Amino acid sequence: MNNKQSSNARISITAGAMLIGLLAGACATAPAIKVESVEAEKPPSEPAIQLVRNDAEQKVDVLVDGEPFTSYLYSDQISVLKKPVIYPLLTPKGNDVTRGFPLKKRAGERVDHPHHIGFWLNYGDVNGFDFWNNSDAITGERVSRMGTIYHKAIKNIDEENNALEVTCEWADAQGNVLLTEETRFVFHACPVCRVVDRITTLTAANGPVSFTDTKEGMVAIRVTRALEHPTKKPVTLTDSEGLAVEVPVMDNTGVTGEYCTSEGVKGAAAWGTRARWVMLTGVVNDEPVTLAILDHPKNVGYPTYWHARDYGLFSANPLGQKIFSEGQEELNFTLDDGESTTFRYRLALISGKVSPEDMESRYQAFIAKIQ
Repeated sequence: MNNKQSSNARISITAGAMLIGLLAGACATAPAIKVESVEAEKPPSEPAIQLVRNDAEQKVDVLVDGEPFTSYLYSDQISVLKKPVIYPLLTPKGNDVTRGFPLKKRAGERVDHPHHIGFWLNYGDVNGFDFWNNSDAITGERVSRMGTIYHKAIKNIDEENNALEVTCEWADAQGNVLLTEETRFVFHACPVCRVVDRITTLTAANGPVSFTDTKEGMVAIRVTRALEHPTKKPVTLTDSEGLAVEVPVMDNTGVTGEYCTSEGVKGAAAWGTRARWVMLTGVVNDEPVTLAILDHPKNVGYPTYWHARDYGLFSANPLGQKIFSEGQEELNFTLDDGESTTFRYRLALISGKVSPEDMESRYQAFIAKIQ
């Protein structure tokens, strides 16, 4: 595999929003409940999306019919925020599928991995610097090996296409910029769905950049307790002060999550496997939901490996191939000075449980639209 796959191609996104239907039978073969897809014109019933810029609070709120859907957060006033994130993510019925910690503490949620915040993109080994694990919990000598992603500018809010364009910089602990980032977020909505497309171009800014194979990456979301897989294992967690705490068997009441991949792999077995897409189904506050991440054929490492954990980390990692293949493959992706690569992903949040057949059809629509 060429370890220097890159793309400078212009990203073309049509104004039409993909509608995702409410279907029965997660990870099953139940017949789909079909809804008409609209590509050119927005019907009167399609929800209206509004992007509201708030420079004072360093965020951009995304509203659907005037109600909160999500926000792009880049605040340097939140010390734990070491990269911009999309947070929270609310279903059409207003239920939050993201874990609250560390930005919001909720009873019954895990407080491990304080760097898992909302929906984000970063990596654990960029020229030897760790952008994945950086948080306020890092102390001592480890601080000098951490990287931070700094929001630099809102380039454009494209109201016609419901898109947000931002510029960021990936800097090492000494402040040296390793990568520049140009990201375009496109938001879609239908009566039963909310969708975020993320198209991110990374460019080596000051010399070659290497992404050494590691499991710690790359595009990820940390989900609420209800979407975790039930577990009976005792665990060691990190409390809000960054201290290790032994926790007995967890209470699985209301814990309903299950992964299902495009290759038919279910549950925790999805970790370390390749797939075009993975969906996570469950119930949040009595609302059946499907949360899916879709990979794109033009991405490096396609089809991606999945760093999808039963405790609620849901991540696609195309660059950690040596870890996931137990040494049978090795990528160690690199960019020469000035060279770029583009990653294209879709996060789909659907009210209802979706069949694998329908998710595949929605995946095909995604890759046809995002070039």
